[in-house]
Order: sequence, then C-alpha cells, then structure tokens
Amino acid sequence: MNSVILYAIIALGSLSMSFAIIIYFVSNKFKVIEDPRIDEIQELLPGANCGGCGFAGCRNLAEAIVKATNLDNLYCPAGGKAVAEAIAAKVGLKVELKEPMIAVVRCNGSIQNAPAKAKYEGTDSCYFINLLFTGESGCSYGCLGAGDCVKACKFDAIYIDNNTNLPIVIEDKCVACGACVNACPRNIIELRKKGPKNRRIFVSCVNKEKGGIAKKNCNVACIGCSKCQKVCKFDAITIENNLAYINFEKCTLCRKCVAECPTNAILEINFPLKKEKVEKEDINVV
Repeated sequence: MNSVILYAIIALGSLSMSFAIIIYFVSNKFKVIEDPRIDEIQELLPGANCGGCGFAGCRNLAEAIVKATNLDNLYCPAGGKAVAEAIAAKVGLKVELKEPMIAVVRCNGSIQNAPAKAKYEGTDSCYFINLLFTGESGCSYGCLGAGDCVKACKFDAIYIDNNTNLPIVIEDKCVACGACVNACPRNIIELRKKGPKNRRIFVSCVNKEKGGIAKKNCNVACIGCSKCQKVCKFDAITIENNLAYINFEKCTLCRKCVAECPTNAILEINFPLKKEKVEKEDINVV
C-alpha cells in the first residue's frame, strides 16, 4: 500500500516538474519585453485616466508615445505644456504645443431666463431625462441641470449653480479633457480656446428652432436674425438652422456682435466693462 502511494507521489511530482519546465521555456520564448520608457512616461502623466487624449488611460497613451515617430495627436490636455515638453524630451521628439482650451457651456437658459412650465420628477440624470422629457422650460435643446457633466469631471472643475441651475466651469481647474462634453446628451458643452487673457466670445445657445418658438421658451435664445453675422468683418459668424455660431479660430474679439445681438445670446467672458461715453456740456464763456 505504501509503495502505491509512493509511486503516485513520484508520478505526480515528475508530471508537475515536466509541466513547470515546459511552461518556463514557453514563457521565455514568447515573453514580450516592454520598453522601460513606458513606465517613465506614465509617471510623467497626471494619472487621471480622463480619456481627454483619446486613449482609454494614461498607460495606453504612454505605449502609443513610445511606439510613435512623432507626437502629432498624442497630447495630454490634463498635463498641458509642462508634461508635453517633459515627454518630448524623454522620447527625443519635437512637440507642437497647443493653445490652452477650456470647456464652455453654450446655454444661458437659467431659471430666470427660461422659467419652468412643467415639473420633472424621476431619475436624476440628464441622459435619462433627455430620453423622456423636453425640459422644464419647454426648450428641447437647453440644459437639463441634472449634472451629468459634473459627475463626469475628474478634476472638480464644474458644478451646478443653485441660483441658475446651469453648469459653471471653474477656469483654474478645467484641463479641457472633454469628459463633460461627452457626458452632455444635448451637446451644450464645447471646448474652445481660452483666448488671450482668458477672454472669449460665443453664442450661448444651441436652439435650432425658429426665432419665435425659441424666444417663447427662453428670453435669451438665439433667434437667427443674422444681425451679428452682418456686423462681423472677419467672417467669424455663420448662421445655420436658425442658429448663430462664432468660429473661435477667426474671431478677433472685437465685440461688435455682442452689442448687435437683440436677445443678449452672445456672451463676452472676462472682458473689462466698457466705459460709458460722457457727453461734454457746452459751456458758454461770457
């Protein structure tokens, strides 16, 4: 009996040893030697895995950078200029630095500008509300205020203002990763250039309905009147589907369109207040 057990142990031990040797040689034959620079580049990246670079995570971006012959389209918006330069030095490639971008909320349909006509009660998610409901104001294009953009942001750079029920982007925290853009079911949020001195001009409306209908639901809706387009000398404004859009690549921030808009749908951000002209009274000299 003891000999049977002994033979069984020897047989199993020999078989295990054989499998171990086979696995060892197979693993060595087919093992992938990873470039150590991948780990080094990953350490340089912020580690937020926000997806702003177009890859699933920071490591995926690091792997793509190591394999690349140039750094075109391989840019980490969360890391910005400093990270881009450090990575370029690490891999010995040149990097074309991009102008800083920021998320912009293109809706001004606040509680005050777009009063509620109905009350929604249900799942607290813009995605689901959009599937079931036009919105409390009746605007089927406006912000729903449930905060999907806030939940998507990994940098605490956006919040819902309790007074307006609209998202507010915190400029110092926004890294332009685009997570909030992708989270918004109504495509209200857009990435635009920060602009010189953080100054920007844009149409804060995405409503494509005709002017009368749009204005009925929101006091500051774009009505597609074309007045802004006519006053712009730089071809920066287009009108399509009853909606004006300002191309930030062409806009010179002259602000003429802002004054021309009859519904105040065009916003000017971080500009100094315009000084009012003081008319000089005629002084009669005796």
